[in-house]
Amino acid sequence: MTSLSYGTGEKRTQTSAQSVGERSVITRLLLACGVIGPLLNIVVILILGATRPHYNAWQMPDSNLELGAGGWIQIANYILTGALVFAFSIGLRRVLRAGRGSTWMPILLGIYGLTFIGAGIFVTDPVLGYPLGASSALTIHGILHDLFGQLQFSSLVVACFVLARRDAADAAERGWVWYSVATGLLVAASDVVFALTFKLLNGGPVGLIERIGIIVGCIWIALLAIRLMSKKAPRLPAE
Repeated sequence: MTSLSYGTGEKRTQTSAQSVGERSVITRLLLACGVIGPLLNIVVILILGATRPHYNAWQMPDSNLELGAGGWIQIANYILTGALVFAFSIGLRRVLRAGRGSTWMPILLGIYGLTFIGAGIFVTDPVLGYPLGASSALTIHGILHDLFGQLQFSSLVVACFVLARRDAADAAERGWVWYSVATGLLVAASDVVFALTFKLLNGGPVGLIERIGIIVGCIWIALLAIRLMSKKAPRLPAE
């Protein structure tokens, strides 16, 4: 009877240790999604913007890549990027178990990921003459696309400041405090200048302005994911 009891306890201990190890691997995979998703988005919009016929990346929003021949590539990019960033937000929650921003950081980046999926499902309306000859009349799916776009920038900006506030409590992370604040301000400025340029000039370098905010924000997320992956002992959910 004693032998059976000992064996059962040992088996449970091994199962528990295996479970902890599996969660550690899963957490690292979820965090890795935070590197893959944002960098994928940057690569796709740069390549498509440079190779799409009759498309000027300096003057047109990246959303226009959803339209015309090959538009499915950008739609798929939005949805895949969003799914990967959302997965990262789950990993972020598993790591940030306590402290400032432990609740809101995962929520905000989860919303950020979902806005990409929404932007992929609800395709934008044609603007600035692309595709050639297409009507620029507003549609419901185009309006929803724009709303997801605004929520996308807003959620990222707030996430930057939430992380800055969390890191401010640790003197060793002061560099990240300034980096997060600078990123939040630059992404916000990009969004405002993009909107003003689009409305006042009906074009201009809106593609360039928008891409600055997108690239800066995506790099911030990717570096955050790398930072969390590099920690020697990531905190896992309690049993």
